[in-house]
Amino acid sequence: MAKKAAKIWREPGALDYKECAGDDLKAPFGLALPPLVKAKKSETVVFAFITFRSRADRDRVNKAGMNDPRLAAMCDTKNLPFDCKRMIYGGFKAIVEG
Repeated sequence: MAKKAAKIWREPGALDYKECAGDDLKAPFGLALPPLVKAKKSETVVFAFITFRSRADRDRVNKAGMNDPRLAAMCDTKNLPFDCKRMIYGGFKAIVEG
């Protein structure tokens, strides 16, 4: 599913698409991710992000991706490998790049 989604987002112009599975989620300080999303012992947190040229390009690519019938075909809310109600969305602007 992630590989298909990556293709769908990159076709209209996303620069990069990543999905990352939790590997070291026991935070020695601050807030740990698993409790924030109410992850069960048998679950891990998956973090995904897409890189775009600009916010305007992001808006255009997101519109194309969300309207893609291949994505819609994968998003039967009764048959997903994750709980949509615990998904968190947001847009971020880079403040440091190096």
